[in-house]
Amino acid sequence: MFPDAREVRLGPDERAELEAWLRAPTSEQRHVFRARIVLMAAEGLSTRAIARDLGTMPRTVSHWRIRFAEEGLSGLDDRPRPGGRASAKYDETTDRRILAVLGRPPPEGYARWTGGLVAEALGDVSDQYVWRFLRAQKRQEVLVREPRSRFRRQDRGDHRPLS
Repeated sequence: MFPDAREVRLGPDERAELEAWLRAPTSEQRHVFRARIVLMAAEGLSTRAIARDLGTMPRTVSHWRIRFAEEGLSGLDDRPRPGGRASAKYDETTDRRILAVLGRPPPEGYARWTGGLVAEALGDVSDQYVWRFLRAQKRQEVLVREPRSRFRRQDRGDHRPLS
């Protein structure tokens, strides 16, 4: 047995706002879809009838009915998702630290810095971020790319020079 569908009541301002979402050519389609669900629910259609008409699952219709009933128009907006951009953990101090490391001579046994060596020297910065930062600064000439494999292909000398 399914629970009773949440009743959706629209005030005149809310109805006008949702209908404006439907008419506006610049509305995001996810908002148009959610507006259709709420307007159909306000007309008294069942969750299954709305799902069938819109070609979606009843639980999707139920989700947006409940969110609108509890939160109004703001409930139709996306909620923030967990996580964040990877670059958000690096800031200007990280950038200054990278440049400071590059101001020092490379570790013993190395002629130049590599992205991995800079990241290793900093300890908490990925080598990929080092490369992204230096590309953005147009400073990648200060680093040498590490070979992709320890086993690089050796020139066997069995080729002919181009003539």
